[in-house]
Amino acid sequence: MPRVTVCHSPGPRQVREQVLDLADGATVADALRCCGLSPAEGEIVGIWGRRADDAQVLRDGDRVELVRPLQVDPKVARRERFRRQGSRAAGLFSGRRPGAKPGY
Repeated sequence: MPRVTVCHSPGPRQVREQVLDLADGATVADALRCCGLSPAEGEIVGIWGRRADDAQVLRDGDRVELVRPLQVDPKVARRERFRRQGSRAAGLFSGRRPGAKPGY
């Protein structure tokens, strides 16, 4: 009897987790159905961060994840944030005291 965790994020900074005890041979679709979830348009289903089919059989300890699509590319968001803050306020040495030695 495999014990799996089903995780999904209905909105920003919200995470819902449910631990389920399923019958042997249960699939990803069975786990989602037990939680009352179904993938919406653009959502991705995965096991431990890797894309999975609905028909994939689950093993004990699997973590089924229902992931929303990204609204902004992380690289673009970082560039925009850097552009707004400027080079002095961002990066590894942004909190350095004036006159401090260079380096780590």
